Amino acid sequence: MNGKQLKNSILQWAIQGKLVPQDPNDEPASVLLERIRTEKAKLVKEKKIKKDKNESIIYRGEDNSYYEKFLATGEVKCIDEEIPFEIPKGWEWCRFSAIYRLLTDGTHKTPKYTESGVPFISVKDMSSGKLSFSNTKCISEEEHKILSARCCPEYGDLLISKVGTTGIPLIIDTDKEFSIFVSLALIKFFPNYIDSKFLIHLINSPLIQEQVKRDTRGVGNKNWILTAISNTLLAIPPLVEQKRIVSKIEEIMPIADKYEKSQEILDRLNAEIFDKLKKSVLQEAIQGKLVPQIVNEGTARELLEQIKTEKEKLVKDGKFKKSALSDSVIYKGDDNKYFEKIGKTITDITDEIPFEIPATWQWVRLDDICSYIQRGKSPKYSSIKKYPVIAQKCNQWAGFCIDKAQFIDPNSLPSYAEERLLQDGDLMWNSTGLGTLGRMAIYKSALNPYELAVADSHVTVIRPLKAYVLSQYLYYYFASDTVQSVIEDKSAGSTKQKELSTTTVKNYLVPIPPYREQQRIVEKIKTVTSIMSR
Repeated sequence: MNGKQLKNSILQWAIQGKLVPQDPNDEPASVLLERIRTEKAKLVKEKKIKKDKNESIIYRGEDNSYYEKFLATGEVKCIDEEIPFEIPKGWEWCRFSAIYRLLTDGTHKTPKYTESGVPFISVKDMSSGKLSFSNTKCISEEEHKILSARCCPEYGDLLISKVGTTGIPLIIDTDKEFSIFVSLALIKFFPNYIDSKFLIHLINSPLIQEQVKRDTRGVGNKNWILTAISNTLLAIPPLVEQKRIVSKIEEIMPIADKYEKSQEILDRLNAEIFDKLKKSVLQEAIQGKLVPQIVNEGTARELLEQIKTEKEKLVKDGKFKKSALSDSVIYKGDDNKYFEKIGKTITDITDEIPFEIPATWQWVRLDDICSYIQRGKSPKYSSIKKYPVIAQKCNQWAGFCIDKAQFIDPNSLPSYAEERLLQDGDLMWNSTGLGTLGRMAIYKSALNPYELAVADSHVTVIRPLKAYVLSQYLYYYFASDTVQSVIEDKSAGSTKQKELSTTTVKNYLVPIPPYREQQRIVEKIKTVTSIMSR
């Protein structure tokens, strides 16, 4: 249970009569509500308020069902389906309209704003649950007087947000004059019978907030209309018990606040620990420390020979260009330094090697284990949803998401060589931009409901020779701190326009284990991270 859930539980216990004990000597809420009805009738007679045509009384019949009787017509209807829980003896169910003398909202027309004058309040000025005049707009005194004739907020009145973020209550605690916009409802209730602090807790409780959510209408600017507010079902205790509930809530809420802060710290620590553990697991994996080496699985040197043979065959068959062949060999000398031999040239690359790897592994340039590494093309976009373009926003650490893709003009498809069409297992590496640079995902056709997909010019497509190198293993390597912590250092350009060139990507050093060990590493990472996330 998090802090918010605990606070909701406290409020729910409160409005179910479970937070403080009941006292049989308390004047019952039925008497309280009758006094409010009497006072409202007097105000109607004095023509200070209009008669509520839907005024009603909710009661429990001899059959234990709940009924609502409308006083104007005498109509009675069963409302068992509306009653969410039982309340203690001495409490009463009623509609919101039963406890106020006026419900209205602010002006429906945008006023003429002035540089100074009377504050004009909207939802943004009370969304924290406290009234703030620090960033309010102003209207003239003359316009304020006109608006106040219909809607005049005063000290002790209740404001509730009714448009946008709905159901936020506050009691006006200032004598300062102001007007309100249509996004706020103004309620003048009877503070002699309804404790204002209790009313705030009641509105914030799940009982009311669930009704607010249910009755709020609209898609964009959602609206909790006045008739829905007036019809909201309330559970009302005796006045003395209202005050006991408020005292108890004020006593335990600071404890709940401390719990919430502690829980937030714990959640943050858990998230950080998970992230650090995952990074640690990846680091152990790519250094050959996560799973044991098994002799009969062969060596990466043998694997690279197989790759070389495969590439030579593809060149012979005309499927690869001869330039795809490389005679790069990386080895460790007797002096424990690392060297790269290309043809007759030998270069000391010790400074490029980030860590030691097992004897059965091999350092290799990324290009030597791939059949294709290339940035995507700048697309000609179209509203025709046929051929999606994978952009940087599609590649998230949580996975590949086609939902964020745009689409190319179908007529431009012939300009894409076959090799540019994404294949299962292709690595898609974000290669430009601050904040997105270095993020990677694996393309999966099962997640693409369309016929095919291509990458845009900000994404580098890396296609491993999948019979020898697992895409998932490479993904884990490029997700590790070894790569990600220096990604900006490897890139070129200004701070905001950093980018990884294709040449840089092709020349990335990768630690390669035997194929079967790659499989075991991937399986172990998935198992360990699954356990950590439980």
